[in-house]
Amino acid sequence: MELYEIRQGVATHQARLHELGESLDLAEKKHKIEELTARTMEESFWSDPQHAQTLIQQLNGLKDVVESYEQLDHALAGMEETLTLLKDDFDTEIFELLEMEYHEMEERFEQFELKMLLSHEYDHSNAILELHPGAGGTESCDWADMLYRMYSRWAEKKGYKVSVLDYLAGDEAGIKSITFLVEGDMAYGYLKAEKGVHRLVRISPFDSGGRRHTSFASLDVMPQFNDEIEIEIRPEDLIVETKRASGAGGQHINKTDSAIRMVHKPTGLVATCQNGRSQHENREEALRILKSRIYQKMIEEQEAKIAEIKGEQKANEWGSQIRSYVFHPYSMVKDHRTGYETSDTQSVMDGNLDAFIFAYLKTLIH
Repeated sequence: MELYEIRQGVATHQARLHELGESLDLAEKKHKIEELTARTMEESFWSDPQHAQTLIQQLNGLKDVVESYEQLDHALAGMEETLTLLKDDFDTEIFELLEMEYHEMEERFEQFELKMLLSHEYDHSNAILELHPGAGGTESCDWADMLYRMYSRWAEKKGYKVSVLDYLAGDEAGIKSITFLVEGDMAYGYLKAEKGVHRLVRISPFDSGGRRHTSFASLDVMPQFNDEIEIEIRPEDLIVETKRASGAGGQHINKTDSAIRMVHKPTGLVATCQNGRSQHENREEALRILKSRIYQKMIEEQEAKIAEIKGEQKANEWGSQIRSYVFHPYSMVKDHRTGYETSDTQSVMDGNLDAFIFAYLKTLIH
């Protein structure tokens, strides 16, 4: 790099950081940090461990944002001082150190921008994912199973926990449907980028003629319901059915004859659960899933109103094809929203999705 390029880059990043700082309302965040810190000191703080954990997660998230901002601000101010020194008295060794520091700052800045994109309260939530194969029988059921493995591998790499909530096996192979919970900070914030229809092109292992097939599977993603948010469901608005659990037994679910299917009459939303050891556990979990669906519906309605006010055209409506995975006649995974692609299909299927997720989230910055 040339000295003038670094100077321009520092100025651009300082202006962008200032913009982000104004939108962040750092003073309010610092006040919230003080308030939450005081609450953690209260004697009764751990009387409700789940609530306490939620507050600590929120506190750590706020601290991370404020500290990251201040560190970047300090780093950019330091580089500005070094540039002034080099302007008056150029030194090759100092310039090389500055160049290294600049590249490190660029990486940190990109990560900071992504954090800012995940600043909604529900972005920090656990995520509930639901996969459904499209038309195509066994081929599509197998594709849905491959996607489940892909997301499980991604979650494992992140240190997240995956729990199957509901599972319906395919007739010959794969899955007809699966609902699973991914637990970890920012799980929903990242995985919301994956919502939509995923397309596979490959030579089918189920076709004796070795022909090429195209399969589709849809992924729905919603934040797990947060108990701090008020969502009231009246008993008279529910239809609750019990059914026998199905699936691959211990591989996916606990063996139980007390699976629950719950329908919310006012919205028509449905939730099922069969992983619990009792009908009571499944009923409680199904109710949480149902509340999560209502929560997601509220989020989408709110975002649609904001988009309408801003005059935005939403490009990622549910049901749109977001990504293609081509195994034959060549290897490629391409995201149709961002244009990001790779020829390393095996790596993607092994759960290396961050490049696709970050590419999508970056489109929301500008």
